[in-house]
Parts: sequence; C-alpha cells; structure tokens
Amino acid sequence: MGRAAVKTSSSRKKPAATKPEILKAESFARIPWMLHGFSTRKGGVSKPYGGKSLNLGITEHDTREAVERNREIFLKELRATDGSATKGSKTWPTVPMHQIHSAIIHRVEHVPEKMLQGDGLITNVPGIVLTVRTADCVPVLIADAKKRAVGAFHAGWRGTLARIVEKGIGEMRRQFGSNPAELVAAIGPCIHACCYEVSDDFPDKFRAQFEYADSLFDEVFDSNSLHLKYPLLFLNQRAPGHGDAASKLHLNLVEANRRQLLDAGLAEKNIWASDLCTSCRTDLLFSHRAEFGQTGRMMAAIGIRP
Repeated sequence: MGRAAVKTSSSRKKPAATKPEILKAESFARIPWMLHGFSTRKGGVSKPYGGKSLNLGITEHDTREAVERNREIFLKELRATDGSATKGSKTWPTVPMHQIHSAIIHRVEHVPEKMLQGDGLITNVPGIVLTVRTADCVPVLIADAKKRAVGAFHAGWRGTLARIVEKGIGEMRRQFGSNPAELVAAIGPCIHACCYEVSDDFPDKFRAQFEYADSLFDEVFDSNSLHLKYPLLFLNQRAPGHGDAASKLHLNLVEANRRQLLDAGLAEKNIWASDLCTSCRTDLLFSHRAEFGQTGRMMAAIGIRP
C-alpha cells in the first residue's frame, strides 16, 4: 500500500469565507464610472466577532492575515479589480488613514508610501480606493459626477464639531472646481440618535459652532438611568417628582452631518442617508459602543473606474 500524500504549508488553502453583504447608496446609482460600498459584518473570515465576519480593521482581537483577506474579499465584491472579479484578478490599491477625529483632509494623487494621518480623503485619480473605517462614527462619501472626483470622510462627534464634511466640500471646490449644487453624497450606517447618549456639556460645544445646535439634541427617557442614580428610590418608595428626571441626552450625528452638507450647498435631493443604526443592528453591523469595544470595523469605500 502506498504512503498517503502529506500536504505542505504551501498547499494550504485560504480560509473559506461567506459572501459579504455590501450596502449601496441610492444617490450614487446613476454614476456609472464610480464604485462605492459600505461593508457590514456579514461575510469574511474573521473569527473573534461571531465567526466568519468581515472585520476590515486591525484590532487587538483579530489577525492581520484575516483582515487582509477580508479586505481582498471586500474589494472584489466592489469590483475594484484590474478587469473582472474573477479568480486571480488584482485588486486596486486602497488609501486608508490613521484616523484621529480631526478635520484634516488629504488630496490623493498617488498611493502614499506611509499611512496618512487625518479623517478626509479626496481624489480625481482612477484606480484608487479611498476608505474610512467605522464602528459607530459617521462615514460620508461624496461624488462629483461632472468633474469625476470623489471624497471619503470619517465624522465622529469631534470631526463633526470641526466641520470635516463642510471643509471637505470646500476642498473639492478648491482642488477640482466642484460645484456643491451638483455634488452627490451618501451618509452610511452609524450610531443614530436613538442610541447615542452624550454628556450634558455637549450642547454647549455644538452651540459654539452651529446656530441649529439645539435641534440636534433630544432628551430620551431612560428608567434604567434612574435606577442607577437613585438605587434606594425603589426601596423606600420615594414620592414621584422628587429628584431628577430619568432622562439622558442624545445627539443626532446623522442630522448634524446632513445639515453641513446642506450648508455647503448640496441639494437635499442629492443626499442619501442610511436608516441603519449600528448600535441597534449588531446582527448586521459592528458597534463599538453596543459591544463595549469588543468589535470589528466596517469600511466605507469609493473610487473612480479607469
């Protein structure tokens, strides 16, 4: 009887992945030369976050090998390849950033040798994918159909407060001659006002920047907060109305960024916003807040086809 063949390390197959679920913006449907997508946690090869998830960020829980495989899967699903998304096709280079919750924006004319530091990218160069990573923060993608230029922005509360989206449109005007009235924008999945609880000093921070700041906040009743603040209240049957109301302040980051787009000159009909809340939909999306930091990262991507 012959000896059984022994598989060497060079013959190991890449881990199998399930088909990823990519979200697309309706506002971009009629721009044929552009590719874009918002990833979800569905698909991929990462194991730490529920098994075979599409984690696209380097985290302490996942391996670099799994993340790089996931990014390849994501790019091929977007058809960001040199030809078709067939086996062996080469994916386009991506431009990630070391995101620092800022209003720093870079014009990308070639793939940088070192990772850029900031929270906004713009380009008119085909064959490059601009990306931002999120797990609650707001991803905003912008396209100029006439000038063939695109932008990707990462807007957490600090970036929103620093007007990164508004400044990004200003950079597209300056660098590419974009007309804001002709730009098209997409706000991807992020944490919504229903789940984004903030501290009491936030309204003052936003009032210093936006005249409409008060409209961005709501007080949301939270009976659990009253239990935590006054644990004896429910033991001594303290009379209602004596003490602070059981409410928490919530911030609407989606509306804050939509207002910036409008103020920068975009037409309301050209703005699309996902109704998916990352904190509500951890079955589909990663949420840093809802999962107490033990989660992966999604990616918003946009590029220009050659």
